[in-house]
Amino acid sequence: MPVLYEKRGQVGWLTLSRPEARNAWGEDFNEEIARRCDAMASDREIRIAVLTGDEAGGAFSAGANLKNPRTHTETSMAEFIEGLPQRHRSAGQVLSEFPKPVIAAVNGYAVGIGCIVTYCCDLIIASDRAEWRLPQVALGILPNHGGIVRLARWVGKGQAMKVAMGYPMKADEALRFGLAQWVVPHAELIAQTTAIAERLAELPPLASRLAKESLNRGLDMPNVADAAYIDLYRFMALSLTEDAKESHAAWRERRRPTVRGA
Repeated sequence: MPVLYEKRGQVGWLTLSRPEARNAWGEDFNEEIARRCDAMASDREIRIAVLTGDEAGGAFSAGANLKNPRTHTETSMAEFIEGLPQRHRSAGQVLSEFPKPVIAAVNGYAVGIGCIVTYCCDLIIASDRAEWRLPQVALGILPNHGGIVRLARWVGKGQAMKVAMGYPMKADEALRFGLAQWVVPHAELIAQTTAIAERLAELPPLASRLAKESLNRGLDMPNVADAAYIDLYRFMALSLTEDAKESHAAWRERRRPTVRGA
């Protein structure tokens, strides 16, 4: 399988695995991530997803396979147009629309589409060896799937343009500019990611889900007032859940809540 899947308690782990080619991207990654995310979305036991690269590949993902002469080429406009619906359902779009929080555990180089897919996650934990690169402009194309705009939402226009022009962003810069929320020693990445994912999995899952929805949808709205207005309905819906009642009671009684996603 090009994308390994493991369910560890309430956390679903997706691992990009093409170690012989530094986890280079392929269409099979898009297909497998979409399939796995669909399954995790309907699995009520899964509350958090993690995306990482196979450590044996020595990178998170080296991006598109440039050794293949068909990479970054189109045979006809008709074929391109007919394939648009499937192209739109890229791994990045699937991850950004996934209803539960997604953590990217970036364990090395993240290049091209392997870079862009991290921007589609909700939180980023980086190894101190992590590095993000967008080489597309130097190849006469541009970062696809809204890559530059997605990055700008994390780090601002200037830094996004700098990366788009081919300058790498290393782990310490990613932390400073807000792309990564944690940078940890490489040997501790999986352990630290596991601890953070398990902590998030303890939160009321419906609240986590609507918090992600509020942020992502709100960023697409023209003004904060509209986002705030819609949040009133999300707030009302959550206030009626059993998890909200249990969490408030647990706070008053100074104990850990038991949440069920209900």
